[in-house]
Amino acid sequence: MKVDGHHYRSLWWDLEKEALQIIDQRWLPHDFRIEQLDSLQDYCVAIKDMHVRGAPLIGATAAYGMAFAMRQDAGDANMEQAWQLLNETRPTAINLRWALDRCKAALAPLPPEKRGAAALRLAHEIADEDVDINRRIGEHGLQLIRDIAKTKPDGEPVRLLTHCNAGWIATVDWGTATSPMYQAHNAGIPIHVWVDETRPRNQGALTSWELGSHGIPHSYITDNAGGHLMQHGLVDLVITGTDRTTRQGDVCNKIGTYLKALAAKDNNVPFYVALPSPTIDWRVSDGVKEIPIEDRDSREVTHVTGTNSAGEISTVRVTPEGTGTGNPAFDVTPNRLVTGLITERGICEASATGLASLFPEMV
Repeated sequence: MKVDGHHYRSLWWDLEKEALQIIDQRWLPHDFRIEQLDSLQDYCVAIKDMHVRGAPLIGATAAYGMAFAMRQDAGDANMEQAWQLLNETRPTAINLRWALDRCKAALAPLPPEKRGAAALRLAHEIADEDVDINRRIGEHGLQLIRDIAKTKPDGEPVRLLTHCNAGWIATVDWGTATSPMYQAHNAGIPIHVWVDETRPRNQGALTSWELGSHGIPHSYITDNAGGHLMQHGLVDLVITGTDRTTRQGDVCNKIGTYLKALAAKDNNVPFYVALPSPTIDWRVSDGVKEIPIEDRDSREVTHVTGTNSAGEISTVRVTPEGTGTGNPAFDVTPNRLVTGLITERGICEASATGLASLFPEMV
């Protein structure tokens, strides 16, 4: 997608510097910064401390991390150590493990002298695949928006609500939940997006930054406003992303997603999840019982970063000194609350049968 008229991916390989460049998302939406990753530790920190975030982007970054490690030392011991260090960075998003396992499976049979080049080719492949997957998710989701638009009076927008940031900066490009929105806007369909703030990291601000850069009308709202808007008929469709989905269609996404699904169910608002197939964990059945939920630093809750009146980026405390906190980063939405899953192969019911109909080779 574009920033100030220039096309960017969320990460890219600089051929001249032979190094990975990323958009350092800690500073968005206030400052657009590019960071170069020059060590395996840089890759681990970038994932763990959310310089990059979003399940698909984490997976792609990890693949480049493995490539970096193999270009330094292609021995078996270093491959295993790199896998372990990268895998320990974030526990919930399944794309991380998926990408690392894919790299290890492809590289292990090769002689060490061929692993460096092969690992970099594979990282490029994983990144390009993500772009294509998200584009196709958008094409399928576009039909949902188009069908709602047909019921609207001329000029009245389709009103969508999304949670967290499942946009192009959470992927390599296009985004998951936002891909149908971009494609609807590009097709000339009037839309308006309600953007949840998504405390504690206020990742809705990233979605607002994205949508604004693309010219899509939107409103930034507090997390607790969504149910009210649904009660009053102001939401036509909810689309969120996912960090891990079980084989039965339970969806693990940013904390607060479950509450949006409950409100949508109570108000008969369709609740769809944009689902790239690498985020399906075919080993897991019951999401509530089996998916590990990352518990993050309390400072994310006690402090907020923004731009002050002088135009400077600053961080302030919003809680009394010494206040205890809890910071689960994700929650699980049971499949009974999900209207459907939007995948790169089409839309299906959120169930084992639905997923099997699109991905029979995985059953």
